Amino acid sequence: MIILESFVFATVLIGFFGIVFKRNLMMKIISMDVMSTGVIAFYVFVASRSGLFTPILSEREGVAYADPVPQAVILTAIVIGFSIQALMLIAVMKLARNNPTLETDEIERSQTP
Repeated sequence: MIILESFVFATVLIGFFGIVFKRNLMMKIISMDVMSTGVIAFYVFVASRSGLFTPILSEREGVAYADPVPQAVILTAIVIGFSIQALMLIAVMKLARNNPTLETDEIERSQTP
C-alpha cells in the first residue's frame, strides 16, 4: 500500500513540476493531465476499502456497502478534466495560428510592444 501511495504522490508531483518548469504549452497541458490523473488516483485510493460490496439489491443481510458518492464525484472530475483539456487545446491551436512556436518565452517576447 505504501508503494502505491508513493507512485500516486510521484504522479502528482511530476505533473506539478511539469506545469511549473516546462516552457512548451503542449507539455504544460500534458503535465496538467498527468497531475489530474494523479489526483483522481489518490482520491480513488483513499476512498477504496476492502470488504465492501456494490450497493445493489441482493439477498445478503448485514453486508457493508460501498458509498456511490465518491464514484460519482470521480466521474464528474474526469468529465470536467476532459472538457478543460479540450478547451486548452483549442486555445493553443488558436495561439499557434498567430505564432510559429508554442514556447511561452518566445510568445511573450513577440506579444510585448
